[in-house]
Formats: sequence, structure tokens, C-alpha cells
Amino acid sequence: MKKAILVSLGLIIAIIGIIYISLWSKPANPETDVIIATNNIDAIDFNKIDSVSVAASTLYKGDMLKNLMQGEQYRDVWATPVKVPVVYLGQLHGGLSIIKKGGGKQTKSLRLKNEKGVVYTLRSVAKDPDPLIPEFAKTLGIENIIIDGVSAQHPYGAMVAAKLSEKINIQHTHPSLVFVPKQKQLDQYNEEYGNKLYWLEYETKGEKNWSNLENIIDLIDTEKLQERKLKYRDSLKIDKAALIRNRLFDIVIGDWDRHAKQWGWFFQKNQNHYTAIPLASDRDNAFFSIDGVLPSIISSKNIQPRLRPFEREIAYMPGLVYPFDVYFLKNTPKELFIEEANYIKANLSETAIDEAFAIWPKAIYDIHGEKIKEILISRRNDLEKYAVQFYEVLQTKEYLQKPLKGSEDTDIPKNLQQCFECL
Repeated sequence: MKKAILVSLGLIIAIIGIIYISLWSKPANPETDVIIATNNIDAIDFNKIDSVSVAASTLYKGDMLKNLMQGEQYRDVWATPVKVPVVYLGQLHGGLSIIKKGGGKQTKSLRLKNEKGVVYTLRSVAKDPDPLIPEFAKTLGIENIIIDGVSAQHPYGAMVAAKLSEKINIQHTHPSLVFVPKQKQLDQYNEEYGNKLYWLEYETKGEKNWSNLENIIDLIDTEKLQERKLKYRDSLKIDKAALIRNRLFDIVIGDWDRHAKQWGWFFQKNQNHYTAIPLASDRDNAFFSIDGVLPSIISSKNIQPRLRPFEREIAYMPGLVYPFDVYFLKNTPKELFIEEANYIKANLSETAIDEAFAIWPKAIYDIHGEKIKEILISRRNDLEKYAVQFYEVLQTKEYLQKPLKGSEDTDIPKNLQQCFECL
């Protein structure tokens, strides 16, 4: 018995040791925004070139042990260079000026505006997860679990998600990859934001309508939408069909992180009635891949139910239903979910999917493109089943007892905090 206890204790110590070794292992000199074939980026005159080959990050390169314990994820994609245009803010969209530095816990961003008043955002492709690391993780020396978790995000998933969105007629922010060198237009942000790879896309709020939608007054966030519901009451509705289509599309592409702050709304006026049309932002988690011992444990429905992997089958639908969904969709008929699922299935044909994935550079597509398409098609084929499951989970949820994320400081009555139609 004593020998068995000692052997078991030895195995536990060995396993813990292996975990710590995998957590501590990292590339000798990890970098982000790595321009290929240069040793001194400051020596490059970017005015003389129109494009560069740049890798988003080498931080996630892993050895065999790391790949086993923490998963292969998209490590190779992050380190693969892509050719992108070099841009200067003064030459984009009639000239862009900086409004302010953006928020976000992992992403560097700048909010920009042109002379017509259209608002854009620069969002860094490389991530900085350090703000998400709790102190206990630093104390235990396991912060690399969180840092390395970014490797599960496909760095270029957002551009395919945008093209797929067009196939099913839902609005998106039109993200495009650009390299922004140091330049006088960055002003005081030059050192922090210059010489980096970004998504340039439309902002989800602003006074100018940049979409093809008609009669749009402005673009607003969910907090502002709630305030307008209090003002306009029954004269204001959301486009439920469009929101359901968006949420079912999230399921198809495996974008599990869809809380209230990641949505904007086109505010439309038709005579004396108003409609809010949803606009999804931040597609960083499209095609979110989880494998490896530790991520698989963490993503268990009993540990982190919202962290749903992009696999052929959805194993736990409750993890994908947010308070946001309860707030806007709880009273929606099942038939509308089924109708929107069938619309997506009919319009996301394999030809349409092939056309969307063609936007990726060949080097990126060749790594995981075929596998991602196979999973996406499998999810699309079963979407009617998932739509019914989504609806059924909604019915089990109670109305909200606290404000939506981002609306904590909004001065609205208790019943409007519970659901959008509870006023």
C-alpha cells in the first residue's frame, strides 16, 4: 500500500512538472508584427514601398511538449507572413484623423474619422492578453495558459467571416488588413502604434451611415439603444430576424464570444417608427480552435461553458446562449429561428463558401483552410437542429436580474433592464 501511494505521488509530481515545463517553454525571442527579411525596421523607408510581408506574432511557436499539453491551435498561422499594403492615415478615405485611443483588454485600437464624418477603427492583429491575467496565475507561474490561449484565435478569421456575412445579407464592418508604419499622422501615438499590423474597419457607432441601408439616422451601441427604447417605447423595435440570423451565423463560424458590448445598431426611421438593425463587431474568435490537454480541460462545460471549440458538432448549446440573447430574443417564436436557419443553409452554398475562403493568402489557406471549411459545412448542414436547441435553451432562462454588460451605468427602469420588450 505504501509503495502504491509513493508511486501515485511520484506520478502526480511528474505530471505537474510536465505541465510547468510546457507552460514555461516559449520562443527565445518572441516578436509581434515581424517584417520578413529585415533586421532593422527603423531603417526602412516605407514611403518607397507599397506593401510588406509581415507575420502577426512568433510568440506562440511551440515544441512537441507544448503542442501536446497546450494544443497546436493556430500557432503556425500566427507565425506565417502575409503580404499587406502599407498605408498612411492621411491618404486613406480622404484623410483620417485620430479621435481617440480605443479600449479593449487585448487589442490596441485607435478610433479615426474622415472629413465626411465617417468613423473607422484600427485594431491590432497581435494581442496583449496581460490585462486578463489574474494575480494568482502570476503568483503560481501559470500565466502562460492565458497568454498562450490567444493561439486558439485564427488571426485572419475576421476577413473570411466578413465575406461569408455578405453571402447571407447581414451587415459587417468590412475589415481589411493593413500595415501602419510610423508616421506624423499618428502624432503622440507614433511609438506605441507605429509599425504594426492592423484591421482597418468601420466603427459600430457614429453619426454617418456607411452602409447600403436606407433611412439610417446614426449608428449606436446597445446602451444608447436602451435609452432610445425608453424614449420611443413601442415605436422602436429591433430587427429580430436579422439578429437571429447573426446569432445563428455566429454558431456556424464558431464565434463564441458575443456579449452585448460587441454589437452596434443601425438606427433606422420609417415614418413614425424606428428599427434597430444589428451590426456585429470583433470577429477575433471566428473558427476558435481548442486542442491539447490543458485547453480541453479548461473548456469543459463544467469549468468554462462559454469557451466552445470550433468542431463539427456543438456539444453544449447552453454555453453559446448569452444574457444578450435572453434580453432581445426570449419572446421570439421558434418558427423564426427555423426560418433563418434555412435561409443561411440555402445561401451558404459550397460555392459561396469557396468564394469567401479565397480571400485568404494561399499560405494561410494551405495550413488549415480545408479543415475549417469541412467543420463549417458540417455546422451549416445541422443548423436547423442547432436553431431549435438555441430556442429551447432561451426558454429555460429567466429574464435578466442585472444590467447587460456595458449598461451598468445606464439610467433605465428595472423592467427595461430585464428585457428589451419588458418596458
